[in-house]
Amino acid sequence: MAQIVHAAGHLKINAKDVEALVKDSTEVLGLRVTRETGNQVWLSSNGRMAELVVVEAEENSAHTIGLEALTAEDVKTAASRIEAAGCTIVDDAPSLDCMDAGVTFTTPEGLRFEIHSPIRDAIFKPRYDTLGVGPRRLDHINLLTPDPLATQTQLKMIGDLRLAEKLVDDSLAWFYGGNRQHHILGLVKSHAPGIHHYSFEFVEFNMYCRLGDLLDGKDRQVLWGPGRHRPGDNTYAYYLDASGAMVECSGPMACIADEQYFEPRIITNLARPGNVREMNVWGSPAPLEWRQHFHPFMAL
Repeated sequence: MAQIVHAAGHLKINAKDVEALVKDSTEVLGLRVTRETGNQVWLSSNGRMAELVVVEAEENSAHTIGLEALTAEDVKTAASRIEAAGCTIVDDAPSLDCMDAGVTFTTPEGLRFEIHSPIRDAIFKPRYDTLGVGPRRLDHINLLTPDPLATQTQLKMIGDLRLAEKLVDDSLAWFYGGNRQHHILGLVKSHAPGIHHYSFEFVEFNMYCRLGDLLDGKDRQVLWGPGRHRPGDNTYAYYLDASGAMVECSGPMACIADEQYFEPRIITNLARPGNVREMNVWGSPAPLEWRQHFHPFMAL
C-alpha cells in the first residue's frame, strides 16, 4: 500500500530579519522569490510555488514542517489518525493557497507539522536565473525532539513514515516516505524541540565549489564538508543561514526500491574514533558545532 507521506513538502521558518534571510537564500543557496504576502515570503528552487516560507517574527525559529501527500484523500486519511496518535489538530485547511488540502497538527513533544497535497508546480519551467548556486529541490529535514521514540510512533501512525536506518540507542534515526528516498525526515534526540538542519539537493559536485566561494565572498565558510554520508550515501556540505539555522546541501540519495526485502540498518558502533566513517565515509569527523547545533521550534 502506498504511504500517505510521499516527500518533504515545505518548511516554514520564523525570522527576525526577513530581508536578510531572503537575501541569503537567493544570493547563496540560489532560491527564487515566488510571492510576498502579508508577513511571509515564499521561495522555491524550481517550478514549485513554495518550498521555503520565511515568516516575519520576533524570534528566529522553526515554524512548521510540511510533509507532502499525493492526494487530498490521503490528507483526509492522515487527519483521521491524528487524535488517535496523541496529537492535536490546529487547522484542517491548507496553510498556503498553492495546495488544495492540508491539515496542521502539533505533537506533545512541541513539534508542528502540516500534511498537505502537492504544491503547485510548473514542471516545465524548473530553472531560472540566480546569483546563488541553484539546487534542484527541497530534499529532507532533520528535526530535534526530546522524545524521539514518541515522535517516531506518531509519524508512523499518522503518515506511515518508515524506518530506513538508525543508531542503536535511537538518538538519531532516518525515515522514508513514498518516494523511497533513504530519508525525508531525520529524528535527533535533543533537550527541546527544534530543527537540526534543512536540506536542498545539489545535482553536481562542482556546486559545492560554488557554494564555498560564495560563502567566502561574504566572509563566511562551510561548517562541515564536502563529504559523503553512509546513511543515504549522499554527498553533503553544511553552512548556517542568516537566521542561524543550518542548511545542508545534499547530493542525490540512495533509494529503497526493493522494499519487500529491505531491512533497516542498525548502527551499533557509536564511539569515536571507530564510528567516524559511519557518518562520513571519506573520514573527516563532524565538528562540535554540527553535533551540538540547535535551532529552536516556535513555542506552541
